[in-house]
Amino acid sequence: MSTALAHALNAALRDSMEADDKVLLIGEDIGELGGVFRVTDGLAKDFGEDRVVTSPLGEAGIVGSAIGLAMAGYRPVCEIQFDGFVFPAMNQIITQLAKYRHRSEGAVSLPVVIRIPVGGGIGAIEHHSESPEAYFAHTPGLRVLCPSSAQDAYDLLGQAIGCNDPVIFLEPKRSYWAKGDVDTTATPLPIDQARVVRPGADLTLVTYGALVPTAVKAAAAAAEEGRSIEVIDLRSLSPIDDATIVASVERTGRLIVAHEASQTAGLGSEIAARVQDQAFYSLEAPIIRVTGYDTPYPASRLEHDWLPSLDRILDAVDRSFTY
Repeated sequence: MSTALAHALNAALRDSMEADDKVLLIGEDIGELGGVFRVTDGLAKDFGEDRVVTSPLGEAGIVGSAIGLAMAGYRPVCEIQFDGFVFPAMNQIITQLAKYRHRSEGAVSLPVVIRIPVGGGIGAIEHHSESPEAYFAHTPGLRVLCPSSAQDAYDLLGQAIGCNDPVIFLEPKRSYWAKGDVDTTATPLPIDQARVVRPGADLTLVTYGALVPTAVKAAAAAAEEGRSIEVIDLRSLSPIDDATIVASVERTGRLIVAHEASQTAGLGSEIAARVQDQAFYSLEAPIIRVTGYDTPYPASRLEHDWLPSLDRILDAVDRSFTY
């Protein structure tokens, strides 16, 4: 069944709520409105306001309330309206949510999912086009997931809600209305396993979220010049599936990592360090990062020059093959 990524997320929420009456939703405008991106559309009508709770405008209160609910045995799913709005809740996320299992010596789990629309490409300004994944991936105690397709949106969100770990669930907002087939009966990949989207033999291209389709287009364009590029979709940003990436680089000898977030201390840096440590003698060229720039997110008229593009990825491919 072909469906939009946003609708796949809605289906995952609905199925999880039907399967477990301890699953509830909390966020700004998620009830009658269905959220800014309509991901929760229709759920308040079907499950009631006690399980689809429209909150005041206060992210710290949303996450703090979710922590308390999880302590009481619920499985809350929070919605943050936009990526740049999550920062008022960072105290609750980092000092409480991520640490409570460790603090309680494993006695208390906090199965909280925090859904965050992320990334640019929709003509929005700063605070509405951020890529904050590195903050969360740097924080021990959190899982960080990011689907790129409707199937992974359905699978990963369902797995996240069923997981006893706190999960930061990043939704690439420019992919919300991209359609793909969804099989709700299929056995999903393990929650922390990367996916080889396109096999290849000459270069490994690792990315995630909204850049996966761009990476696939880059691989197709490179194939016309006789270059075989393997595209890997991380899916899980923490933990990272080192085994899949390293095995690929050991075969191809080259690595490019692409992400929308700024370059310095981004996930590309971490992946490059891990591959250099584990597959150094397989590398035939330096690892290259294709990323956003080390500036605040620009005005909408400039964002397409700021974001990694097909041309920028292909330029990186050309540079890799000069070695």
